[in-house]
Amino acid sequence: MFKKFCLLLGLTLLAANIFARDVKVLISEDKNNVSLTASAPFKVKNLETNKLYKVKKGGTFIINNTKGQITCGNLQSNKGFILTLAESDANFELNKNKYNGALQILPTKNGVNIIEILDFENYLLGVLPYEMSYTWPVEALKAQAVAARTYTLKSIEDKKLGDFDLYSDIRSQMYKGSFTVYDSVKEAVKDTKGQVLTYKGNKFYTYYHANCGGHTDPVPWLKETIKPLSGNTCGYCKHAKTYTWKATLNKDTVQKFLEKNNIKGTFKKIKIAKKTSSGRAKTLTVITNKTKKEMSCNDFRIGVGSTVMKSCFLTKIDGLKLEGRGYGHGAGMCQEGAKGMALDGKKYTDILKRYYPGAEIQKI
Repeated sequence: MFKKFCLLLGLTLLAANIFARDVKVLISEDKNNVSLTASAPFKVKNLETNKLYKVKKGGTFIINNTKGQITCGNLQSNKGFILTLAESDANFELNKNKYNGALQILPTKNGVNIIEILDFENYLLGVLPYEMSYTWPVEALKAQAVAARTYTLKSIEDKKLGDFDLYSDIRSQMYKGSFTVYDSVKEAVKDTKGQVLTYKGNKFYTYYHANCGGHTDPVPWLKETIKPLSGNTCGYCKHAKTYTWKATLNKDTVQKFLEKNNIKGTFKKIKIAKKTSSGRAKTLTVITNKTKKEMSCNDFRIGVGSTVMKSCFLTKIDGLKLEGRGYGHGAGMCQEGAKGMALDGKKYTDILKRYYPGAEIQKI
């Protein structure tokens, strides 16, 4: 093992091709001085010269971008690198997470992006335990596997993000590497392999969230939605701590949000302007000492802190003090509801039918 890749002398020039897998996940975004550790030998492809090198030992090395030139250990490239493990049981470690796919390192304006490339079924092994606990009933995990698989393949099809398909956080799906595999997660992914949700023959974004507070609703940021994302009753999430909540918004955070959105004046209060049929706030009226403005509740929630204002299912508003039900945007599958249904003896197909009404399970 070595402390710095730049000290390594054992680079052997090779001629071979890197096999590109099915999904590309952004695991480190626009950063410099990135410390990466390999547990075993690996290969490095220079994307500028197309030359391939073999690093004979694992170890820790630093990745930098200096004026458009990427340094990876003691190698340099204007276009970046692809790193591939030489052993099936090895891993790359980044920010305490372990990855066993190939890593693509690309230059950005302020640093580098690191993108993991791996088979999408293996990718699901690193999604499920961070979107649901691996200790949850396997039928709930199976429902999560089908929803996450569908979301993944829809993202790959749409190619909205350029060099990669998905973020590794809540902008897409939580993902912390698939090197560590839990038996329950492995079972859920294996037993639903290739299964996706479709509506009228097409895959769709199978949104999901932590707790619906009793009823799911249409996707708040879409003007039009399809039947599977139109909302449904739940009744299975009351067991969770997030079913009801209380919070006090930070006054400075709210004021900065108003300024960012060109809302003049000092914040006074908010009122619910419009509700969904289930009672969730759709729009809010934001009131200051100078003006009033109606805006999306979901936009307000994200702007003032979605972990504080846990949902738009508001039951009481008193200045900066809020009370509500549920956690998340409220569209698609209620994860706590899925757990409740599984504990009640329901199968994953029953769970998916409830939270995505009108959708069909198909095998690809």
